[in-house]
Amino acid sequence: MDKRTPEVNFAALNLALPPAPSPLGVYKPGLQMGELYYVSGHGPVQTNGQLIIGRIGDTFTMEEGKQAAQQVGLTILATLKAQLGSLDRVKRVVKVLGMVNCTSDFERHPYIINGCSELFAQVWGEEMGIGVRSAVGMGTLPDNIPVEIEALFELHQ
Repeated sequence: MDKRTPEVNFAALNLALPPAPSPLGVYKPGLQMGELYYVSGHGPVQTNGQLIIGRIGDTFTMEEGKQAAQQVGLTILATLKAQLGSLDRVKRVVKVLGMVNCTSDFERHPYIINGCSELFAQVWGEEMGIGVRSAVGMGTLPDNIPVEIEALFELHQ
């Protein structure tokens, strides 16, 4: 990875950001605490503003689930840009928590969340774009979305 900025790295991916979602409850989409920026759980918002709906192992395959997790990553990037002004303000990914709405026999949760983690690694590079992570299965998620992800980032000061 050369010294390109996260904004340049993202532009090179030729991916479109969805609109940054507005809270659907009593919470903030993101919150800065010192050098850390906490991002609330996000779902897979498409570029038309609609959510991807469905369950891994039922209505979605593993590959479709991984694509949904990438879309959640794009939604998180949209929130970061809306709240911080630029992806370049983010120094590194600290932690990702991925929740997968799946059938009870599904066991490949980390594979699904790789969709988001791989995106972050492409934007911030492998050293700064890969943090610690948990990937867990859930019986349901809000609005029957297939993936919800929350993340913690370190900011440049």
